[in-house]
Amino acid sequence: MSITRRTFTMTSLGAVMAASAPSILRAQSAKIYRLGITTPPGHPWNVAAEAVGKRLSEETNGRLAIQVFPSNQLGNEGAMLQQMQSGALDLGWIMTAELGSRIPQVAAINAPWLVTSTEKVAKLVRHPVAAKLLDVLPAQTGTIGLGYGITTLRVVFTGKETGSIDDIKGMKLRINTTPAYRDFYQLLGAAPTPIPTPQVFDAMSNGQVDGLEADLDLSWNQRYDKVAKTMLRMNAIFMPCVALASGRVWKGVPDADREIITRLTREELDKQIDAIVAKEATLLKNFKDTGIKIVEVDLQNTAELIAAYDKIWLPKAPVLQELREVGATL
Repeated sequence: MSITRRTFTMTSLGAVMAASAPSILRAQSAKIYRLGITTPPGHPWNVAAEAVGKRLSEETNGRLAIQVFPSNQLGNEGAMLQQMQSGALDLGWIMTAELGSRIPQVAAINAPWLVTSTEKVAKLVRHPVAAKLLDVLPAQTGTIGLGYGITTLRVVFTGKETGSIDDIKGMKLRINTTPAYRDFYQLLGAAPTPIPTPQVFDAMSNGQVDGLEADLDLSWNQRYDKVAKTMLRMNAIFMPCVALASGRVWKGVPDADREIITRLTREELDKQIDAIVAKEATLLKNFKDTGIKIVEVDLQNTAELIAAYDKIWLPKAPVLQELREVGATL
């Protein structure tokens, strides 16, 4: 057969297509899981979620992947939970504030003074009693809990100089809206005031609130020290997130793929937890270097507050007693 320009071109094109067919088929058959998260890019939780996606793609040679949607791009946490319940969203990293607003058992982990250091927070979320809190998620929310991520213990910034926990009394304090936090700060005599995170800096600047509470990482990123005179280290409460999978979606995921996703998620969350503990000293130094007054709250006089809090929450979440017993041993 004589080789014409046309036959040469067609033969070459066929060879190229044949060589590229495996990658084309792989791309067409790749399963991309959608993951929603409330925090912005660069947040430690987002970094961990991105790492899970990268490793998943690498380990499966591109067969599986994760696309992360940060900053409530898919709606707030309540909306993302609803999407997971319907199967419209595959994965979500949701804070225990949202989950605890629906499930008292999960809210128990937001109780004050379960532990008194971020290092102990890391130990608590890895304890079987913390894992057990997630057992109710399939029935209550239609989701599967894969593991916890953490932040540092939360601090309170005040617009005027304060010297103790007693000075919070009478303040309008911006808090997370979870009932667990609301009840705690009301016991301190504050007026809990919910304000969306992007508006908190301005609310402090213009006196809309007298103070705010947040973890160290967010507080440094938002530079709350610029609108506050005192930082109270309460060493009382923290806010984990839970990596969730949609129960509807999970049913259709092969066992081997479930194992990979679960393993990678837990491994990256473990790294995130360790990194937060290691980073806390640097964050505290950053704040000290600004000159803001930092007050370490005296923890010797918390027994009455704990008793008053537990009187409210133990009937709703009996597991709180077990959490306190575990926390005391860490």
